Order: sequence, then C-alpha cells, then structure tokens
Amino acid sequence: MNSSPRFTLALIAGDLAGVILAFNAVGFLRGIVALPESLLLWPLLVPAALLIAALALIDGYSPRTDLLSLDYTSQHLIATSLAMLATLLITFVVFSGGLQLQQSRAVILLAFLLQAPWGLFIRRVLALRRAAVHRFHGVIFIGDPASGQTFAAECARIAFDRPVTYAALPSETANTERPAVEELITCIEAGTLPVDAIVLRESAQNLPPDLPDRLMRLHFQGIPTYTLELFHEVIWRKIPLYRINPIWLFQGGFQIAREPIFDRLKRVCDLLLAFVVLLLAAPLLALAALAIKLEDGGPILFRQTRIGRHRHPFTLLKLRTMRATPGGDRYTAPGDRRITRIGALLRASRLDELPQLWNVFTGEMSMIGPRAEWDVLVADYEKQIPCYHYRHLVRPGITGWAQVNYPYGANLEDTSRKLEYDLYYIRRYSLRLDAAIVLKTMHVMLFGKGGR
Repeated sequence: MNSSPRFTLALIAGDLAGVILAFNAVGFLRGIVALPESLLLWPLLVPAALLIAALALIDGYSPRTDLLSLDYTSQHLIATSLAMLATLLITFVVFSGGLQLQQSRAVILLAFLLQAPWGLFIRRVLALRRAAVHRFHGVIFIGDPASGQTFAAECARIAFDRPVTYAALPSETANTERPAVEELITCIEAGTLPVDAIVLRESAQNLPPDLPDRLMRLHFQGIPTYTLELFHEVIWRKIPLYRINPIWLFQGGFQIAREPIFDRLKRVCDLLLAFVVLLLAAPLLALAALAIKLEDGGPILFRQTRIGRHRHPFTLLKLRTMRATPGGDRYTAPGDRRITRIGALLRASRLDELPQLWNVFTGEMSMIGPRAEWDVLVADYEKQIPCYHYRHLVRPGITGWAQVNYPYGANLEDTSRKLEYDLYYIRRYSLRLDAAIVLKTMHVMLFGKGGR
C-alpha cells in the first residue's frame, strides 16, 4: 500500500525534536547546558541515530504498523531502552573523553525517559490523524471467486483492518453481484472511490485488454497494484504456500542459503549473541534448574531428536517443563496437565529455551531461524505439506520470524501458516531482520505472546 513518506518523515522529525528538547532540558537542569547561549546539538547525533535505528527495527516509522496498540507500546519502550543502553556504552566505553554528554550519565537516562512517552505521543497523534484521513480507503481485489474467498479468509485470520472490495471479471458479471472491475477502476480514476491498493491475482488471462495500462497509470499516481504473492510478501511479510513449487527455490533471494559469506557472518553473530545471553542468564538458569529438581526430583533437561539443517537430526536440549506421561498427545494444549508448576512459568517466559544455547555453540542451531521440529512430526509434515523441506535450508533457531508473528500451532493448518513466515525469513534474510526478531522476541518474553 502507499508507503506514505510524509508520514514517516513526520515521525522521524518528531523523534529528532524530542531528542533535542529532552537532552537540552535535562542538561540545563543538571547544569551541563547553558541555555539559551549554547544549545546541545552535535553531541546528540549518536543518541538520535541509535533511537531512530532501534525504532526502525520494530517498524516504528511504518504506516502499516498499528502504532496505537499495546503491543507496539511495549516494543517501543524496549527499543528506546536499548537505544539508551547503546548510547551509554558508546559514550562511556567507546570514546575516551572530551564529549559533553560524558559529564553526567543521569542526563542520558533522564532524557531517554522523557523521550519514550514523547515518541508514543507523536505516534498516537499522527496515527489518529492518518486513520481519520484513510478511514474510508480500502483495497480492491481482482481475481476469480475462489481466490477471492481465500483472500477474504486470510484477511479475517490476520485481522486485516481495511475494507476489501472484490471485483468481478468480465466473464463473471452476469453470474455475480460483485461490481465489475472496469466500473471500479473508472471510479478510482475519477476520484470517487478512495483506495490505498489494488491486489491482482497472478493469472491475467481474463483481464480486459486495456486494464494493465490503466493500472500502470494509477500505480504512478500513488495507488499501487500488487500481485497477490507480492501483497503477501510486502504487506503481510510472509510467502503464500500456493505459490510454492519445486522450482520456486531458484528465484531471487535466499542469500543465507546460497552465499557462504552470509552464513559465516550469521554464525559469528550467533556465537557472540549466544555467549552474551548465556552470561547474563546464567543465574536464572541455575535457579530454574534447582526449582525443577526440587519440584518432582526428575531430570533437569529434556532431550528430543529434532531435524536441523539439510535434514540432519540432532539432540535438542531444553529445561524440562512437563512430566513424562507415556502415550501423551504430540502437541501441548492450553492447561495441559503434564506441565509442571515451574514448567508453566518457564514456558511463559521462554526460559526453558536457554539450554539450546549449547546447540548454537555446537553449530546444530542458530539464535534465529525456523523452529526445530520433532523428527516424528517432520516425517508427517513432509508428506502432507508441499515443499516443507525448504525450511531445512538453514539452521533452525531458538527464536524466529514465525515464532514472533504466529501463535503456538497445534495442527497441520497452523504448521502450514507458520511455514509461510519461515519461508519469508529464508528468502528475505538480513541482519536488520534478525535484529528486528531479537527485539520482538524480547517483547514476547516480557509479555508472554507469540509462538513456540
């Protein structure tokens, strides 16, 4: 849909203004800034750049993000906190001296404390204004009835909040109550039908001859046309399974699976991040192990054969959260009686995943990637889900794009939907996407949402 550069630029300008005002106000009160003679500007390049980068990772400048939701609020606070910590690290560790901000750590702490609510405030104001302007703007879907029904079901599943109008092709106008595609395009051209995007089913065999040219003109006037696959990938950030076939893998992208440099860079990042996380989490890991042992005297670790990169099996390690019950269900259900009391807490906080850091050190897993699935389930999935094995092009991860975007799945349909997000990650891999997943994972750990 419309990328709205003015909306993004307004948010960036608001954040920059907030940084300048917050640091100068706190600096003045702390006695390191003499207003109005000397305004603090150049020393703020580092905190401003770090704040903008952190918020960009959580899509804090995207008009497609629900900036009014509680989920975004928590992610915003996490991103701002990390920008503050990075500013302290760079200011007092990287630079040797001579910086004005080095006179007081409290200035940095208090300035970011003021910036956080300011950033949320400007997003609320601009988001409400944008919603008022676009409240009648919808999406036009051009395609056959079957694909339209599938699109409608997906819109309902992900709670897509824009109204969708389904256009009838010329061959269907006599047998449907849907408006004709030519009529809708004419209304858009005349400005009487406000829309933000047009979604076109890939098959163009039944389209009117002049429609592609008309869509092209609308595209350059700011009303983009997406193929259905591109809409899934750009707007919903997943790969629709209906487009997957045996030759799909040979299309563009997939740097992480094709280029050794990306795999090696990711491996270095994995080792560094795993070491830092293990160092910070060691006390929690020790307490969790003690609590597991005290509750029922059983083993601390849970071991299970999972399928890794290139379909190689390996033994995955987790903190045990369930009692051993022969013949139990393959999936964990809400309120499952097999889950211990300490296990419920560990699962909610994701602390049970920490022993997988050993799997990262041994190279069997990555910090970020598709979920490592049980070998028994994988055997079933590969028979029932076309091209399921594509997810084994990369190392499985402790967390991943599917885990932070889709709730826990307990059936074949959920597994298919999560595969769409996994394939998006494999195709669109970047360090920026990994960093965004890390921030979203922190949100999941703090607020108990997301997939497993």
